Amino acid sequence: MPIDPKKHEMPTQEPEVRARNFKEVALGYTVEIAMAEASRCLNCKNRPCVSGCPVNVNIPDFIAMITKRDFEAAYQIIQQTSSLPAVCGRVCPQETQCESKCTLGIKFEPVGIGRLERFVADYHSENVIETPRIRTCNGHRVAIVGSGPSGLTCAGDLAKKGYAVTVYEALHTPGGVLVYGIPEFRLPKSIVAKEVKSLKDLGVVFETNVIIGKTLTIDELFEMGYEAVFVGSGAGLPNFMNIPGESYKGVYSANEFLTRSNLMKAYSEDSSTPIMKGGYVAVVGGGNVAMDAARTALRLGAEKVYIVYRRSMEELPARREEVEHAEEEGIEFNLLCNPTEILGFNNPEDPRDLRNGFVTGIRCIRMELGEPDAGGRRRPVEIPGSEFELHVDTVIMAIGTSPNPLIKSTTEGLEVNRKGGIIVNEDGLTSREGVYAGGDAVTGAATVISAMGAGKTAAAAIDKALCGK
Repeated sequence: MPIDPKKHEMPTQEPEVRARNFKEVALGYTVEIAMAEASRCLNCKNRPCVSGCPVNVNIPDFIAMITKRDFEAAYQIIQQTSSLPAVCGRVCPQETQCESKCTLGIKFEPVGIGRLERFVADYHSENVIETPRIRTCNGHRVAIVGSGPSGLTCAGDLAKKGYAVTVYEALHTPGGVLVYGIPEFRLPKSIVAKEVKSLKDLGVVFETNVIIGKTLTIDELFEMGYEAVFVGSGAGLPNFMNIPGESYKGVYSANEFLTRSNLMKAYSEDSSTPIMKGGYVAVVGGGNVAMDAARTALRLGAEKVYIVYRRSMEELPARREEVEHAEEEGIEFNLLCNPTEILGFNNPEDPRDLRNGFVTGIRCIRMELGEPDAGGRRRPVEIPGSEFELHVDTVIMAIGTSPNPLIKSTTEGLEVNRKGGIIVNEDGLTSREGVYAGGDAVTGAATVISAMGAGKTAAAAIDKALCGK
């Protein structure tokens, strides 16, 4: 039977419908579509796809189980190395990881590995009732700072080995970036809540509203009897362009905008800290966070949403699927242009008081691509005299984030690099004895699956250090 050259399409809501609701855009494979897609796998002997996965999921074996219609066996294979398959199947950039190594992709489109992972995880969630595992405590205590993907993974791996694990989360809901940063239409919060519950069933304790470095310090955690600390606090410090007008009302970092929408429900009528509803919106940046912010603004009632990005579509770092979804929903891409000033209406009583001014527009300059920079991408160069203005009421800066300096500033002997990332060795151990770190707190903003890989690595190192295993 000949192999289908194209991967099976993911069913989705219609663009004109989904652009005004927060329900999940991708509807998931049916059983028939999943089995048809699984049949495209060549089951290669050298398994290059596995090497492309940061947590080394046994991809050919779980796909083989799908072709046999044994979906639960497929789930159990994934669970051996990945603790968040329902999450990874939705938000991981498989096209640059496992699918980029797929042998079938040399001639045809690669196997839809991420879509199959999501199918298997959803099947398990809908059809299998899990019972809490009975575990034996080994007498060792570990503290986890942050409940994002690296923290959850480290906590889960250690809890399964019998450690008493407590996770400290700064916000009021566990999940880290999975709940505050990724919108409901890409990752339903019920999925994250279920993953958190499974860890609670393992005995993991979650302490919310605890800011390590303020409420408690790492030194105090050791004084409380913890023998090791894993820092998975993410990269929550937003970057700005430092251009005129960034202090006007109506200018947000994408972090603030998404957190207030996803976690604080600030779009509600009774919200004490409301965010924009309606009007014209410019989102500065071209990554996945920029797409999330733009599509969220649309769902909050914006009349028009612009993406403003200084390079071309070819250099756009966001996942191609997210870009296509944004285009289908009517978001306009202003490429090869860069903001130089945010325009606004100042306080009439004191025109110099920008804090009481309101955004009225954004001034940009057109760019062209010059020679490649150190990262290999062609450097954008301004075109003199090409300035233009966009009328907008809201500007959202989505140009990256950095690790929060709070833990470094309150922890003696913890070394960081020039970008604020915690320096670790190959086991995730920092310069401070007993303190491990991983995920965005080390690398800066990266992928969910790479953060999970760091959490697994640190958990194994902690187990070796404390139990010699």
